Amino acid sequence: MKGPAGRATAEGAAPAAAGLVSPGNGAPLRSCGPGLLSDGERRWPVVAGIPWLRTGREELRERAVRRIGEGDPDGAALVLLADTDDWWDGPVPSPGALRAALGAATLREAVTLLGMGRVGTYFLHRWSDPTWLAVLALTARHSPAGWPVLELACGAGHLLRELHLRGHRDLTGIDVVFAKLWLARRFVAPRARLVCADVTAPWPLLPPGRPAYVACHDALYFLPRKEEVVRRAVAYAAGGGVVLGHCHNALLPGPVAGLPLDPAGWCALLPGAVCYDDADLTRALLAGAPPRPRPPGELAGCEALALVGAPPPPPGYGPRSPDRPVPGRPLRPNPLYHGGLLRWPGERWRDEYGPGARAYLPERVALSPALLADGRAGRVTPRVAGLARRRVLLDLPERW
Repeated sequence: MKGPAGRATAEGAAPAAAGLVSPGNGAPLRSCGPGLLSDGERRWPVVAGIPWLRTGREELRERAVRRIGEGDPDGAALVLLADTDDWWDGPVPSPGALRAALGAATLREAVTLLGMGRVGTYFLHRWSDPTWLAVLALTARHSPAGWPVLELACGAGHLLRELHLRGHRDLTGIDVVFAKLWLARRFVAPRARLVCADVTAPWPLLPPGRPAYVACHDALYFLPRKEEVVRRAVAYAAGGGVVLGHCHNALLPGPVAGLPLDPAGWCALLPGAVCYDDADLTRALLAGAPPRPRPPGELAGCEALALVGAPPPPPGYGPRSPDRPVPGRPLRPNPLYHGGLLRWPGERWRDEYGPGARAYLPERVALSPALLADGRAGRVTPRVAGLARRRVLLDLPERW
């Protein structure tokens, strides 16, 4: 097998079956050749080490399986990279652009060639937006500790990467869009276990047999059948933690993306959950203070809220907390700065995240050579730590 997708498939196909069942008939999945899994009735493709287990896409599955059977895993990758979710309204990239994406050298180049538009901008600058600071504050307060982690709708694997950098090793991400997982594998979270499947359909993942940590950030408001998804998350966690971050509030006027609920509706999904105002989480991280839980009755005016059920062990247990830099990891200037001046990556990002980001991203920065050298060397001096907290300095993937 030739090409980047082929190499990853050949290496990842055998272990890819472990702990997986077919979303079609519930049977255990077993390897039936390089890049292929079988449930006894049908075959499923594994590309770049990512099992593709979407339901309702029979023709697509057959095309990818046929390409793999012909010894063309890159062709299977092209088939799956063109697939999207039901919310996407942008154009499909050309076959030439998709093929070029297989050889992309950076995350920036890949999202452009894949035609990801606003989603690509979101992935590139996720490390700078206020909702990401909220994720870090929430994860620091309610840590996975030593539990297996499952992130639902994990996108390009930003949280999985942060947890891996801080010592967590049992990490699984599931998303319905193969291209997002492919970006995670290539550029963001290469060591995480990744599965392409729809979390609103029967889950293809077997529970780990012990308490687990299940997270879903900035995505649950898009999903139908939320009750089913959360019920499965609670069952999978088996007494561990369930963390639902950035759940949009349907009470606020104006256009709201997805299928949001009001605070009472969100809280009903996870009875007894600890609740937070998403904006409070961002402010807490910037202040270096623990976030303050809110009773549901105080959340009517918040833009988005977060809920934690069966909170995991307290912070300080196990691996490093994700709200501060990892010593020894290189930090570099936020790519939003050009010549020391802040420039938004586009109007949509500016309008959605700019008002919150202005609280911590200064309009102009002047970084001395000595400070930049400390950042590159991973020396977490007080000045470096402060700029990292404010997202002026970032720990980005090597091939960002």
